[in-house]
Amino acid sequence: MLDTVKGFFTFISVERGLMLFMIAMGATFLVARNPTFAEAAYLGVVAFCLWSGVDAINNVYDVDLDMKSDSFRANFTRSLGRFGLYISLAIFVLSMALGLITGIQLVTFFIFVGIVAGVVYSVPPFRFRQTIYKPLVNVSVGAVPVLIVASFFNIFSFQLLVLVLLIGLSTAANSLWEDLADYESDFAANARTLVVVLGFKRGFFITVLVGYCLIPLMVLVGILFQLSLLYFLVLGTLIAFLSFRLIQHRNTLFRSSNAKSDSLLKLGEMFAKDFVIIALVHTANLMINGFLNYQQIILI
Repeated sequence: MLDTVKGFFTFISVERGLMLFMIAMGATFLVARNPTFAEAAYLGVVAFCLWSGVDAINNVYDVDLDMKSDSFRANFTRSLGRFGLYISLAIFVLSMALGLITGIQLVTFFIFVGIVAGVVYSVPPFRFRQTIYKPLVNVSVGAVPVLIVASFFNIFSFQLLVLVLLIGLSTAANSLWEDLADYESDFAANARTLVVVLGFKRGFFITVLVGYCLIPLMVLVGILFQLSLLYFLVLGTLIAFLSFRLIQHRNTLFRSSNAKSDSLLKLGEMFAKDFVIIALVHTANLMINGFLNYQQIILI
């Protein structure tokens, strides 16, 4: 029973769903003037369902690749057979239904955009998941939930656009970290992801550089939305954590003569897991600080 539950959670990539849930809730508290907690939770559920469906259909078509990078998920997906595809479609239908319930056409439109992005990302003949354009498609993972929130409240401002840019680029960077963990399976499948095209070591350093380039945007969001000191303290801690991990493994990174050594590949997998934690903490940080701002508005 526990294996079935765990398998289903990995099939829908529940950790990404939770991240998008927090992004939508955080965006609601940051963007809307007087949101209710129920509205924030509803939009969070919309984002969770939408990207659970996207991840599910991706895992259906990634089942052979996952045998190397995540055999447990691959075996569970394979055990579902065609039912796995039906689950994905059912979640898509649920996402569209949640959008239609709002009665706001633009909300439904952006949900549809998210579904289309998921299809071209995963399903042949498009299969952008195996191309160098993968990060560009992944921009939609973060941008769409924020745009859904903006559409729901009909608020499109400069601050909102900066938030869309930050979250979109963050999820694009996240896809590069995922490529580090999937390098061996992608290389064996002749995929043309950025890390495969550039080579593992060069791709690793570019991925780290992209992560650091997001810091000014993160600071700008904090300033524009007048977030509390807590936001900047947590952000500083995350930057320090990533920097410490790089320094800790500098010998493997800089002195490894083999660009595809086992130690370097394992290091890539480790950093990919670290970035999942960083992404979850950062989105939780945004959500909590957005909620704190919301509480201040209520008190005023």
